[in-house]
Amino acid sequence: MTELAAIKKNLGKRDMILFTVSAILLVDTLAATAAIGTSSIFWWLFLGVFFFVPFALVSAELGCTYPEQGGIYAWVRDAFGGRWGSRISWSYWVNVAIWMPAIFILFAGVAKQLFFPQMTVAHQIAIGIVLTWIAVAANVVTLNVGKWVPNIGAIFKVLIFLSIIVGAGYYAADNGLANPISLASIKPDWGSSLQYLPAIIYGMLGFELISASSEEMRNPRRDVPLSILVSGIVILVLYTLGTAAILAAIPAADIDLVEGLVDTLRLFFGGSSAGEAFVVLLGLAALYTFFSNGVTWAIGGNRAAAEAAEEGELPRAFALKSETRNTPVGAAVLMGVASTLILLLYGFLVNSNEDLFWSLFAFSGVIFLLPYIGMFLAFLKMRRIDGSRPRPFAVPGGDAVAAILTLFCVAVLVICIVLFTYTPGEGIQWPVLIGSVITVLLGEVAILWAEKQNRAEISPAVC
Repeated sequence: MTELAAIKKNLGKRDMILFTVSAILLVDTLAATAAIGTSSIFWWLFLGVFFFVPFALVSAELGCTYPEQGGIYAWVRDAFGGRWGSRISWSYWVNVAIWMPAIFILFAGVAKQLFFPQMTVAHQIAIGIVLTWIAVAANVVTLNVGKWVPNIGAIFKVLIFLSIIVGAGYYAADNGLANPISLASIKPDWGSSLQYLPAIIYGMLGFELISASSEEMRNPRRDVPLSILVSGIVILVLYTLGTAAILAAIPAADIDLVEGLVDTLRLFFGGSSAGEAFVVLLGLAALYTFFSNGVTWAIGGNRAAAEAAEEGELPRAFALKSETRNTPVGAAVLMGVASTLILLLYGFLVNSNEDLFWSLFAFSGVIFLLPYIGMFLAFLKMRRIDGSRPRPFAVPGGDAVAAILTLFCVAVLVICIVLFTYTPGEGIQWPVLIGSVITVLLGEVAILWAEKQNRAEISPAVC
């Protein structure tokens, strides 16, 4: 028992801070939000105060008050019952299975831009498949080993952001501001700007992810709030300054969402052999962060799904764990299979209908947001029905303030889901809507299958 406990308690404060930074701080989100224009600075600050901070506070209270393996699944299960917990776990898991191929295709695209300009689509797909199964392997080793993938990724992300901020400062000093940045210029157009909310919110989610591995934390009641506080400050400052830095140097209309990172680095640091070498080094670091993103989210998604399956609320295949490492082998392998199939589907469709793949990526955004609505509502209910439980950390201001902040966050998530499925001026995005509905229905099938398995196990015992 002592040996098993020693194996499990692998996460300290430093690991939890780096893990959270790795999960939330996305290099690719920086280009996407900067492309909005200077109003994106307002959105980072506004949503930082009214969404990001409340989300961090709620995650900290839940994480230290209910340090249960499975994290978001366990919180929703305790508040609303097993079936709703299963739905949350399914959405969490399947979103990562859909999103991971996209981030690995981005990896291959940046590698092509840096080193292999003649790389074919088939080779990019092959790279994505290889990375998928390396990520699976990182999920089935102990967190004592696997935690270093996101830890190193977080350090690289911070270095890339700082390089962009410093490089933009020097570039803008020599060439002037590419976009005027003032109180007047960052003021958003409340009509058209709302469609960009999902991109900002997408880059703010993930504080709860580390709590999926609560049993492997050394002291969750003490360390969860502190790690969220430190990582939250780092993330919000780097996102805001990084976005402002890019806009100071590059016209918003010229920011490329796919190749923008390397183009930006070459603009700031290229022009000499030493500068080009520095760009290559930062590009390699960026490639690693894309991989670490996939691993970080897979760790949380697979552990939540495995916990749900152990409770009999997802099919038993998700519950298969390593006997020696206690890691979610079944959920990880299933995620690898799903991601591989999606990559192969992309390979068949990319030459004839590339938009379909990106529609798959977009509807994964809808699926991604659903669990957070459940998490916020679970927070409110647990405050009401379990208010006497000691809370090492609590959202300040009492129940009324907590309710106002939480309901505002839920409203923001609902608006983002609507904007993922309905684009102002274009109408309903039917592939996104249909894909989201099908994915939710597949989750219902998985839950019913798990219930059938449970009945089959109980019936022989009754007879």
